[in-house]
Amino acid sequence: MASIQLGAALAKGLFPIVGASGATSLRLVFATVVLMLIWRPWRMRCSFTELRIIVLYGLAMGCMNYFFYRALELIPLGLAVALEFTGPLAVALFSSRRGVDFLWVALAVLGLLVLLPMGIDSVAMSPTGVGFGLAAGLCWALYIVFGQKTASAYGGQIVALGVFVATLVIAPIGIYQVGAKLWSPSLWPAALGVALLSSAIPYSLEIFALARIPSRTFGVLMSLEPVIGALVGLAFLGERLSGIQSLAIMGIMLASGGSAYTSRVVLHPPLD
Repeated sequence: MASIQLGAALAKGLFPIVGASGATSLRLVFATVVLMLIWRPWRMRCSFTELRIIVLYGLAMGCMNYFFYRALELIPLGLAVALEFTGPLAVALFSSRRGVDFLWVALAVLGLLVLLPMGIDSVAMSPTGVGFGLAAGLCWALYIVFGQKTASAYGGQIVALGVFVATLVIAPIGIYQVGAKLWSPSLWPAALGVALLSSAIPYSLEIFALARIPSRTFGVLMSLEPVIGALVGLAFLGERLSGIQSLAIMGIMLASGGSAYTSRVVLHPPLD
């Protein structure tokens, strides 16, 4: 989680140069190269149905990255992560029918009402940024749904193919909006750093962790990501949150952790 959020902070530093679409494109291109070399997905043999799911998985991944970075242009890192968490939270809640789930729904709704543009602390919030954050959450939900259909059979190879598909979808947007400046060699070190911090390193650590701790524990630990994002935003980007925004993040974190603890659905980290 720390690696992912440090990668997001580094990517935000690219926004003044190439914008969110350019930063997303650079990150996906370099991540594709790294993950292809690690997982070598060309050795896979999959059916047409599985290939279609992989394409949908990659499309969801690419849009999730793009919308998350667009949100980062307008709102602090911690708030963007909290809004994005509504996606896996919704997947976990819809998969369970227990009475305690109403508590998690109430906590999540309360946190969202505070963060939405019409909420208590709406003066400092960008409606467009909130919209992009929620769109990223929706794409994260789709990412989980499509990813779980094939991940058990192919593992990391699916991740590599998904990033490749995401690159094919998002990179043309960055190229169109930024032009030749996108491929300036001066940007390559930062782009490689983002790809490593946001993709190669956290995926390797995730596989290591999931093999050694219960999936429920993994899901509960993942609920800490919004506060890690807020701390990274404060330390590296100078982004300070108000007291009410911090409470809203805590509410969404409690809802995410609680739903993960009472559900069998794993809140897999995205390529954010």
